Amino acid sequence: MEVPEGMQRYRAVVAYDGTAYAGWQVQPGAVTIQGELEAAVKQVTGEAARVQCSGRTDAGVHAVGQVAHFDLAKTFDLAKLRLSLNAVLPEDIRVLKVNRAKPDFHARFSPKGKEYRYFIWNAAVMPPHLRHYHYAVRKPLDAAAMRRAARLLTGRQDFAAFSANPNREISGTVRHLHSLTVTKRGAEIVIRARGDGFLYKMVRSLAGFLIRVGAGELPPESARTILDSKLRTATVPTAPPQGLFLWKVFYSRD
Repeated sequence: MEVPEGMQRYRAVVAYDGTAYAGWQVQPGAVTIQGELEAAVKQVTGEAARVQCSGRTDAGVHAVGQVAHFDLAKTFDLAKLRLSLNAVLPEDIRVLKVNRAKPDFHARFSPKGKEYRYFIWNAAVMPPHLRHYHYAVRKPLDAAAMRRAARLLTGRQDFAAFSANPNREISGTVRHLHSLTVTKRGAEIVIRARGDGFLYKMVRSLAGFLIRVGAGELPPESARTILDSKLRTATVPTAPPQGLFLWKVFYSRD
């Protein structure tokens, strides 16, 4: 949807700690990222604007590179607009950049791809300052086995078995997972997923599966069997939300 006549579209890069929020989307009786941003835009500009994002994040999920857009009738100095929004937003939400966007830019429909990162703390004790940003797994994980499974999951494939609700996917369940990597440094394991798009809770499902592989509960080769089944079962758990970050959104004009 293009900008209504007489309006200017603004594009923002937003970071947030999702711990205290019921996710991105405005919900009755709940505190959400979208709700806080829309309230801030109205307070600063005097205009009621719908803030639309590249993809909704669930309760407890974080972002360092969420992209959003909103339309305003007035023209604002970009630096002052960013400063003013951050002055009224809660400290766990920050607008990192604001730019004027072309009329056909749409935060949700224009992306060419996204990158998510899932953080695991693989040790007997979780440092308390990391508890909202890592999933604690005490059992030692075999990162090499996780990497072997990850390689089998890359490419253009039907990820129905890795969607928490494949029947809700209007555009189908085939996605191109460009890369899925597992790195380990000390107790921290990071799963990086980059693709042209992701299904509902797909990254958390990929993480849950890879954790089971790392724990020795499933062989890496089971990735192929699960993909071919196109069925979501208890074999693929959904990892908790606190380890997940929307890292970056890619657009063709970036």
